[in-house]
Amino acid sequence: MNGKKGNISLLYAILVIVTITFAVRASNNMFMTEIPLVARYIIHFNEFLVGSVSAVGALATFVMSAFINSKLSSTLRRKVFIASSLAYALVFPTFYFSNSITIWPIVFVSGFVLGAIMPNIITSASLLPDRKARERVLSIYTLTLSISLVAGPAIEGYLLRIYPLLETFIFFSIFPALVFVTSFFIKFPEEQSNVKIEAKNVIKNHGFKVSVYNIMTYNIPFAFILTFGGIYARDFFGASYSTVTLMFSSFFFTSFISRLLLALKPPENLWRLMILSVLLTTVGLMGIVESPSLTVMELSMLILGFPHGFTYPLSVISISRAFDISSRNAANSLFFSIMMAIGSVMPFVSGSVVLYIGLKYSFVSVIPVILIILLLLHHEMKLLSIGKSGGQYTAA
Repeated sequence: MNGKKGNISLLYAILVIVTITFAVRASNNMFMTEIPLVARYIIHFNEFLVGSVSAVGALATFVMSAFINSKLSSTLRRKVFIASSLAYALVFPTFYFSNSITIWPIVFVSGFVLGAIMPNIITSASLLPDRKARERVLSIYTLTLSISLVAGPAIEGYLLRIYPLLETFIFFSIFPALVFVTSFFIKFPEEQSNVKIEAKNVIKNHGFKVSVYNIMTYNIPFAFILTFGGIYARDFFGASYSTVTLMFSSFFFTSFISRLLLALKPPENLWRLMILSVLLTTVGLMGIVESPSLTVMELSMLILGFPHGFTYPLSVISISRAFDISSRNAANSLFFSIMMAIGSVMPFVSGSVVLYIGLKYSFVSVIPVILIILLLLHHEMKLLSIGKSGGQYTAA
């Protein structure tokens, strides 16, 4: 009987996580990919301002996740989580009214509340004590992210054939509303003690450093792809808004395939997949730069989808292996805030780089950076292999 109850409880948790993850990521990705298009072609911002408006949302997410969410008790964090879900549902439709003034506060508020939503979904997905069951749920969580990233742009592409760019935000507002409804059912960890987990203790953890360096090898080039990929396709190949969003849909389809593989067979050796991801990222970026046509660019985007699918799950799994349940929220919040810090800095950087060296070669300029990060990742992996938990990262 207990086994049946446990199975029902597991299925219920998966259903809630899948629903809210799909709704959050589909809507979040929608405004992250469409806001640069709105800023460039409707508001007529230059490259630096296009990068800046994208950075504002990521910066707001970083502030919430790093300085507020990570320091709250579990009970208070749940209240902030529900309130943030409500705020997200209310502010999302206002993207329809975007102009050169209103776009800044709308993007900031949307990013800010997401800083309280996303880390807690990650933590909820990693609550199971059994390692293999937990990693399977985490893989299902990341798989859902990919499904939403395939379905979302596909829906966008269809809508953009019929409606103007800004009107599509009204249709997508159903997803933030679903986030708010589902937010009441997300589970939070019980308070283990009154002792707060110090950020410096999290940062010193080699498993945490592995997760951060690993995600950096992709988040840095992904910031270029997300902010300027659509603009590149329009400026060089004359792609329509609909074609741009469908291109992102196919990019996320190969991401979905790689995460499906991880869900079916959770990885034992993280290091091999991390190296493969960097190799595919390098090939894909070179492919974009050398693309003679939209078709070749599309093939390069398909290649880049695979490392996008691998890197985030590998980082989340690394954290789940490195921390016990009482420390996991602090680690997840700090990890998410670092992701958002990268996300907030890179659009500024990418906008400046594009302004000075041009759109085409900006994509290849990040390759030396990710190779350096790969060396740092390898160093942390060597230190892990010396410790007791090394087998969890490099075992065959």
